[in-house]
Amino acid sequence: MDTYRNYIGGQWAESNSQKTTPNVNPANTDDILGVIRQATREEARQAVESAAAAYPSWRATPAPARGKIVARAARLLEDNKEQIAQILTREEGKTIAESRGELQRSINVADFCAGEARRMTGETIPSELPSNFAYTLKQPLGVVACVTPWNFPVAIPIWKIAPALVAGNTVVFKPASLTPATAVRIVEIFAEAGIPTGVLNLVLGSGSHAGDEIINHPAVKAISFTGSNGVGIRLYEQASRRGAKVQCEMGGKNPVVIMEDADLDLAVESTAQGAFGSSGQRCTATSRAVVVNEIADKFVQRLTERAESMRIGDGSDATTEMGPSVDESQFKTVLSYIDIGREDGATLVSGGARASGNGLDKGFFVQPTVFDHVTPDMRIAREEIFGPVLSVLRVKDFDEAMRVANDCEYGLSSSIFSNDAARIFRFVDEIETGMTHINSPTTGGEAHVPFGGTKGTGIGDREQGSTALDFYTELKVVYVDYTGRKREGNLY
Repeated sequence: MDTYRNYIGGQWAESNSQKTTPNVNPANTDDILGVIRQATREEARQAVESAAAAYPSWRATPAPARGKIVARAARLLEDNKEQIAQILTREEGKTIAESRGELQRSINVADFCAGEARRMTGETIPSELPSNFAYTLKQPLGVVACVTPWNFPVAIPIWKIAPALVAGNTVVFKPASLTPATAVRIVEIFAEAGIPTGVLNLVLGSGSHAGDEIINHPAVKAISFTGSNGVGIRLYEQASRRGAKVQCEMGGKNPVVIMEDADLDLAVESTAQGAFGSSGQRCTATSRAVVVNEIADKFVQRLTERAESMRIGDGSDATTEMGPSVDESQFKTVLSYIDIGREDGATLVSGGARASGNGLDKGFFVQPTVFDHVTPDMRIAREEIFGPVLSVLRVKDFDEAMRVANDCEYGLSSSIFSNDAARIFRFVDEIETGMTHINSPTTGGEAHVPFGGTKGTGIGDREQGSTALDFYTELKVVYVDYTGRKREGNLY
């Protein structure tokens, strides 16, 4: 059984902390992968200091040379794809197909960011003055903290670390305590790729101790965070108070709107994928189905049949369609929301309990759950559950569907199923989300396309794609006066 170690200043070392946490397979709690020693505040400070010491030489390294290291990391991820996917499934619980998909997404992101090292261009701007040249360039920030969640423990760290490194920053990586094994493998990959000493540091510890020490350290110039709204807002308040740059990607309560002209088979399957894939543990998961009355009965009937046919089990079995909640705490949270849905008067039509039997009793499995006749004021229609629970809200027409879909504090992702071009484009114009899909699930994205949300979902620059380096760089404007004489007149 492994004891996971921190990586500070180019050295792997166990924490001196006596506080330990087991790394438990959520599909089988008898399976303990290893033990994490929760890093101390002093060890977190050492990681930041190591990154700060490494920054000048890394900043001075030409961007294409930095990109080559990230490109090598991409190839190593590719070479180790299956091994890391197996660890991911065992540690986090998602199906092996989902884990392989996450690894491929990670490889694509690393490849894209490596290419951006040769595209860190500015612009030349015509000056209104004679014999003057104005241009812009992008420069790194310094030490960046990357604070990541457990639900995509490979992809999200890669899409933060890779652009941060390419831009010339040094990194302190603080992953979720629930997924230390994948975090260690990511850092091992970058170390093998040739990352210099101190440029990438790993701290395995709690957010309240190690994380707090990192985000409040004056040498940390920027924090990129993905996680819950409660934690993200507190982090933003703390870090922005001292002038640090902050990027937060937080919750979602993503709607799918289903119109009467929709391809119903496609809408049902896509909604099931969005709601129950990854056990609903995605910020882009479909959690609200806004359905017009005309087809609502048929939709609910077919969706219920699909939910009840979902193959639940250990993700290492290739036939499994849905794995467990990530741990006991999340499992209990999901079940508590199911109770809340019943108490608030929603109609439970499928699921609603712990999944048991057929080898499921030792894991944190929840049945795919569908509530019908949910109203917009109910908690299950407003709060992020992060589990396989779908709320069906019935509406009379497109205008009411838009009001209901937008009646939400979050604004991450959405989708519509319709074949009416006019309504589709109205939906695109009016939906209050950062991403939207047409006739496909609310989930999914590509490495070269920006990712992020509006309203209560996001703070700061978007991640990935053409915007990947925006957060990790500052724009500098340069004026070159080659007249050789004093400027006359108004200097603004």
